[in-house]
Amino acid sequence: MDFLISNAYAQAAGEPVAPGIGGLLGSPIIFIVIMVAMMFFMFRSQSKRQKELKAMIAALARGDEVVTNGGVAGRIDEMGDSFITLEIAPNVKIKLQKSAISMVLPKGTLKSV
Repeated sequence: MDFLISNAYAQAAGEPVAPGIGGLLGSPIIFIVIMVAMMFFMFRSQSKRQKELKAMIAALARGDEVVTNGGVAGRIDEMGDSFITLEIAPNVKIKLQKSAISMVLPKGTLKSV
């Protein structure tokens, strides 16, 4: 069974210890600094994306062509404070929350509506 577990031998007195990870890299402080930096960049990118989404929703206007979170594409027909009416086909309208809009399409993308 020696092939599964390697033998451990004692070190002779007076021999120098093999250099290992020491100094700044071995301390838990560097681990904490790396974790804080990761959290900072994750929260920063998420808040940046949230700001862009809020600005896009605030800039919506009647006639804009949009895609919802569910993948439904249509043209904005009516707008309220928190709801919009989206025309997805001729004379077919659905009402949904503004927060359900995921992206605004370039004008003229939807020819059939």
